[in-house]
Amino acid sequence: MELRNFGRLGQISALTLGGGGIGGVWGTTDRREAVATVHAALDAGITMLDLAPAYGTDFEAERVAGEALRGSATDVLITSKVGLPDDTSRDFAARIRSGLTASLARIGRDHLDLFLLHTQIRAAAAVPETIGWDEYHEAAAEFERLRDEGLIRAWGITAVGHPDRVIDALGDAPRPDAAQVIVNALDLNGWWYFDGVRPRSDDIVRSANENGVQVMGIRAVAAGALTSGIDRTTEATDPVAHDFARAGSFRKLAAEWGTSPATLAHRFALSAPGVSTVVLGVKNRAELDECLAAEAAGPLSPSEMDALWALRTAR
Repeated sequence: MELRNFGRLGQISALTLGGGGIGGVWGTTDRREAVATVHAALDAGITMLDLAPAYGTDFEAERVAGEALRGSATDVLITSKVGLPDDTSRDFAARIRSGLTASLARIGRDHLDLFLLHTQIRAAAAVPETIGWDEYHEAAAEFERLRDEGLIRAWGITAVGHPDRVIDALGDAPRPDAAQVIVNALDLNGWWYFDGVRPRSDDIVRSANENGVQVMGIRAVAAGALTSGIDRTTEATDPVAHDFARAGSFRKLAAEWGTSPATLAHRFALSAPGVSTVVLGVKNRAELDECLAAEAAGPLSPSEMDALWALRTAR
């Protein structure tokens, strides 16, 4: 598998195994299959697992990783996250540290390679489940302390909040080492906290690159909207169901090119400029195999990328 530069963490694989799928967020799986999927990913050359306490019931993704890696000498890189909704518990530093301690215990490690803020930064008016700019700086200072102590090797942000604030954070000090950014062919978000504000994912990737922040591409298949069919129950009002309906032209193009929508979506994300690794949302080995085949097929040609950019602008 192709290796790419990831700043402080050195070279990592072009694909990262995400915790959402193995945690059961993106449809039903079971512990045995999830553990087998982790083993298959490592055997295929994937060098990073991207986890979070929120991925699955009772911290399932972290528990899957802990079971899969138990007794193993593998040097796979481990990412996890901490959520800090702006509520009455104001001691952000203590909450970050206790979250890290709990994640390490579940995974069975003494440090994380990358620790991410999993709460969005608002621009002005209060938005539920977000934090303000001052609170973000409190969190960033604690991440820096944890890195200095050797409990984490790097820190970052889930960069899907208000784009103005995300871009501010990418250029601010202390600067995150990494950012998880939505990267998919139609720039579909699947949710949105800030009504009337364009996501600007391309601008965020560009800003990260300019500031030396490594980009982890997430939602390559837009939570299932860029696949042949959503394989979990969704309500008609679900943003993913809405995005799936809007993606008919993408599925048509994939059929014309003789490939599956999911394969084409992953090849686009892998070919997108400025992305260090693409995080997979697979929940079993069959889905993993399709992603591995997409990576092995190599980048899309400039003309193929142009055709997909055209779909985005015509949407």
